[in-house]
Amino acid sequence: MATLPILTDQELDDSAASLFEEIKETRNTDYINHFWRVLANHPDQARSTWDRLQKVMAPGALDPMVKELIYMAVSISNQCEYCIHSHTASARHRGMTDEMYSEFLAVVGMASQTNAMATAMQVPVDPCFLQENQGS
Repeated sequence: MATLPILTDQELDDSAASLFEEIKETRNTDYINHFWRVLANHPDQARSTWDRLQKVMAPGALDPMVKELIYMAVSISNQCEYCIHSHTASARHRGMTDEMYSEFLAVVGMASQTNAMATAMQVPVDPCFLQENQGS
């Protein structure tokens, strides 16, 4: 499988360069990670991804740490090494302690085990769970 190049600042087109400036300003850093440098091979996709990411990860009903933990759990489930490391670093930046990380991994491990068991045993969903998840 061919990989896309990790673009340097000198290799960016104007729209990707502008996006990188926005990322730096938003994140208060001079560092642009490899994800964005590879995605910059497709500047329109990079822009739309950045815009969606800003909306989804912004503070809301879920606080930013919880969102990072969810991102980490999905990344573990999808076996995305890059995203696991990236979002673990982001969660640590947002205050995740070693104790929190250990507890998080215990929950992910337990969920993986019980998910596999429920799937293998083909456990039907309790009707009361279905009703409670309908929302109001």
